[in-house]
Amino acid sequence: MRVSVDADKCIGSGVCVLVAGEVFDQRDDDGVVVLLAEHPAEEHQESVYEAANRCPAAVIEVHDRS
Repeated sequence: MRVSVDADKCIGSGVCVLVAGEVFDQRDDDGVVVLLAEHPAEEHQESVYEAANRCPAAVIEVHDRS
């Protein structure tokens, strides 16, 4: 899996960090998402899907390997 984020559209809700803190963080100054792991470990993949589904601004994209 590969994860990407559109930080320009992020509203800083922090849902991604609460759901998948191993993969996402937030900038201190404005709360915008920071991607910590573009290729998260297998044990974090389920939480990444949940974060993507729960993101209110829909800025998280999950790209499955084909």
